[in-house]
Amino acid sequence: MKSAIIGLLFLFSTNVMLSQNTNVKDETKTTTTTVKDSEGEKTYIKKENTREVQNIELQNQEPKNINMDLKDSPVMVKTTTTITNPDGSTRTVDVDRSSYYTYKGKKYNVALDSKGYRMLSEDKKEEAFLRKTTTNSFIYQNKKKTAIGYFDVDGNLILETYNPKTDTISFQKYIVTK
Repeated sequence: MKSAIIGLLFLFSTNVMLSQNTNVKDETKTTTTTVKDSEGEKTYIKKENTREVQNIELQNQEPKNINMDLKDSPVMVKTTTTITNPDGSTRTVDVDRSSYYTYKGKKYNVALDSKGYRMLSEDKKEEAFLRKTTTNSFIYQNKKKTAIGYFDVDGNLILETYNPKTDTISFQKYIVTK
């Protein structure tokens, strides 16, 4: 009885180990950014982890064949971005929209910061901040105006600004540089 139980445990444990037919590739890219401003130096650490999982499938599964060809199967890719702020707190970003954008011939850098994104002009002056809302949009804030921003399907940044004098909404489109 004892040997039968041990035999069954051995059979189940080897079956579990052999049934994991997947190729897994993990890649982590770490970027450290140091920002100097009037308050001192702040260091942000951004870790992008890309995990690719592919199930191994065989083309012809005939028991008499020893060597079988692999069938192309889809690769599922999951990317997570983790930001570590200077105060030690961390946050996870679903889609990283950090990139360079152009508007009226001027180039802007949108980069992650501790609470959302910061937008810097070509001359590295602080231009504006983007803060995420619960409705999958952003509040755009700079010295002169406040607007609602969002990213369209092409990755461009769209800002909508309300003018109370004319009771209209104006649009600004920052085109992503690829």
